[in-house]
Amino acid sequence: MHSHPTIVRLDCKAQSYDWGKIGSHSSVARFASSSPGFTVDESRPYAELWMGTHPNAPSTLYQSEKSLESLLKADPQLLTPHFHEKYNGHLPFLFKVLSIRKALSIQAHPDKSLAEKLFKDRPDLYKDDNHKPEMAIALTDFEALCGFKPLDEISAALDHWPEFRALVGDQATHEFQETIKRSQVTEGIKGIKEGRHALKALFKTMMAADADKVKLELDRLVARLESAGQQYFVGSLEELLLRAHSQFPGDVGTFSFFFLNYIVLQPGQAVFLAANEPHAYLSGDCVECMAASDNVVRAGLTPKFKDVEVLTEMLTYQSKAGSDQLLSGVLCTPTGHSLMYDPPIDEFSIILTTLDHAKEKERLRGAEGPSVVIVTKGQGVIRTENRATGEGEDEVVEVIAKEGRVFFVGANTPFSIEATSDEGVTIYTAFSVKPDKKDHFHH
Repeated sequence: MHSHPTIVRLDCKAQSYDWGKIGSHSSVARFASSSPGFTVDESRPYAELWMGTHPNAPSTLYQSEKSLESLLKADPQLLTPHFHEKYNGHLPFLFKVLSIRKALSIQAHPDKSLAEKLFKDRPDLYKDDNHKPEMAIALTDFEALCGFKPLDEISAALDHWPEFRALVGDQATHEFQETIKRSQVTEGIKGIKEGRHALKALFKTMMAADADKVKLELDRLVARLESAGQQYFVGSLEELLLRAHSQFPGDVGTFSFFFLNYIVLQPGQAVFLAANEPHAYLSGDCVECMAASDNVVRAGLTPKFKDVEVLTEMLTYQSKAGSDQLLSGVLCTPTGHSLMYDPPIDEFSIILTTLDHAKEKERLRGAEGPSVVIVTKGQGVIRTENRATGEGEDEVVEVIAKEGRVFFVGANTPFSIEATSDEGVTIYTAFSVKPDKKDHFHH
């Protein structure tokens, strides 16, 4: 039996990092302003909304000083005893909304064994020992770099862009191109390994390039593109290079556009970023979920500490097309209103529920683990069966779901959502279940 209500509204903290969208242009600001205590400052960037128990920005119960963490620690049934013990009374995941005006740093998140080592060696830089796979689902058109391009595309860029070739040098270029030619005719795993070694050597050469040389070649590149007097269309390599340079002048990260896949997600499309894979978000709004860690190893497009040595050693150097990184939602209820995004990890999955008209209704079964719900559009009513009475009768708890509101739902709590506005209602539900229970959601 739960001793607390099984659905509670939360107040969540907005983070004002420099790269966030400004004022009400930011989904983060609009969602955060659903809490009465929050006023949007139209001159301020609002980058991230954090929903969870992470100590850097913990969620609290609505209009209360009490943290979500204290509620969870007091009642193990809300998480289930399994998750309560495994995560020490914390949520297994951190759920976020991101609103991006300018590029985030090129980064990768460590796997579990590397995270443990970094935390031990450099606790000043790496704050915990957890791995951090993450998934983003676009709320608006969303631009990102993710994963290394196919090797022949990188090779073609060395031929096509003289400044890129000059930065890494003729010898490194020649070695890379010769090795990948060889690797393409070598059978099986040996060929793949040769290709990865070649990519690593070239990427390290670029990342370790002398700062003056980086600036010189970037200035040449920018001057050449600008003097051509062309209008480059948004998302073309030329436009992306100029944009990155304007946001982070002289930063070696601009050359990463020759290495990494550029993708644009449409609303509802998702990308899953495994540990040790390079990525950078460039613009747009998304919901993002990750294992509960704040670890990041940066290497470019950032004024912050760049740990080039760790980053270049940790990457897997898998190369594949950007479209291969996309993750599609799978219908997971009989009504067809809900899609489940289920990455190949244990910590979390997400269900996107879209009701297009008033009175449309959806029922979610209730995960055998904790859930966090955010309303991203419209208005509706969420109804849940509350087992707090301890009597035979279940008391129904009803909450008003409006844009920006966030709710915690305790484990094993089925709930329904009904749209009450003409524009319908859209909610995202992040949840954890034990790996052996994942099939429970698929009909």
